[in-house]
Amino acid sequence: MAASAPTPHATGFPAEGRCGYYVAKKKRFCRMVAAAGRRFCGEHAGAAEEENARKRILCPLDPKHTVYEDQLAKHLRKCNSREKPKPDFFIQDINAGLKDETEIPEQLVPISSLPEEQLEILIKKLKKASEGLNSTLKDQIMSHPALHDALNDPNNGDSATKHLKQQASILGNIEKLKLLGPRRCFVEFGAGKGKLSHWVDIALKDAEEVHFILVEKVPTRFKVDGKHRKKNSVFQRLQIDIQHLCLNRIPVLSRERLPVVGIGKHLCGAATDLALRCLVETYGARREEGNEEPSAKRIKNNKADKDLGAAAEVGGEGHVAEEWSPVAGIVVALCCHHRCDWRHYVGKDYFRARGLGALEFHYFQRMSSWATCGRRTAALEASSVPRTRDDESEDGEEHDGGGHRGPEDRAGTLPGFLPAEEKERLGRLCKLLIDQGRLEYLQRRGFRAALQRYADPGVSLENVLLTALPAQAPPADATA
Repeated sequence: MAASAPTPHATGFPAEGRCGYYVAKKKRFCRMVAAAGRRFCGEHAGAAEEENARKRILCPLDPKHTVYEDQLAKHLRKCNSREKPKPDFFIQDINAGLKDETEIPEQLVPISSLPEEQLEILIKKLKKASEGLNSTLKDQIMSHPALHDALNDPNNGDSATKHLKQQASILGNIEKLKLLGPRRCFVEFGAGKGKLSHWVDIALKDAEEVHFILVEKVPTRFKVDGKHRKKNSVFQRLQIDIQHLCLNRIPVLSRERLPVVGIGKHLCGAATDLALRCLVETYGARREEGNEEPSAKRIKNNKADKDLGAAAEVGGEGHVAEEWSPVAGIVVALCCHHRCDWRHYVGKDYFRARGLGALEFHYFQRMSSWATCGRRTAALEASSVPRTRDDESEDGEEHDGGGHRGPEDRAGTLPGFLPAEEKERLGRLCKLLIDQGRLEYLQRRGFRAALQRYADPGVSLENVLLTALPAQAPPADATA
């Protein structure tokens, strides 16, 4: 065939004089010569006639595709749409929280459609509920030697550099809290490509008995899982929604009784609440269950575990609880508060104590986007550097590029009677109020929790880090 002639793949038809049988496995037509006046070559003549005589029907599991009727039984056993057996660690809605339909309003009007008077009432409630909260977070922008070479790679694009700076700061905060050490399990929620766990593994060097569990509900491309070659570290990836994850039933945790460190980079909206409940209630409460054996005792001579008690800098004075907690610590970068959900939210009691409920929570979580949407839009419009495919796919995150903006996140739909600076301030108050409910939730369950800025706004607009260590419950009048 001449080089200029169209290929069968390009035209959708076999080349002239060639067999008309389509080889599905090779995704092309057969290239053998057909006899004069014949459509198929000798090899495929019988098969084609037999195939044309067979009847195709819709798959009963998924009508979007068809199957040969005489092959239906075989197809149903391997169809991708079949219901697959659930793993032992899957328990339906175990971390979802209680569902109270009576609290959810039937109709929720978009913020852009709210009357000005009603919006003013919401703003007054927000300001009153936020009284006494420290809106100026402490800077904990850190780095770690494990990422030194990667950060100084001249081939990095702007987006890659920003992600590396965030990972370095999160890793630096993990180290500051004395959570890097042997004999523990790091659970990365919303793991994506798994880069945060990768850098934690690099930082741990030759630490023994270190396990990593990477939790992600969707299949992820360009994972870094294949780069892990250390003998002392074990990586396990779980494709499951955090809402249904029971850590107690993961074999390595039930067998080894390892203390868990929950980590996450840009744990989006309700996923933060699901992860906190998964750690604190599902896994952390196992000591209180009568049918569970006591958790493993602390190794008194283990320097890393001793240092855990010395890391009381998170949230003021106090002492770590004498009784060892199966959750050694939590370090999670927060984002996308506008994707929170009242049912999953762990700070309901905090809201109710301030006379707020599901209605206010709904509007506050929508208003939280005011903190960043205007600055995102300005940054995108001012940027003259085109985003590359690699930049956009970095860790699969679009948090700082506006990829998660809903109809009420765009600056053009915000109420016009408020100045831009005031809208941004109110958005940050909404974020702070939602996060304060999470802090109180952790404190009531014996953790010392705090919020801090872990990145410069130029690196990420979603730059708040939630940290928690096991500790005695703080006094009721204490602030995080």
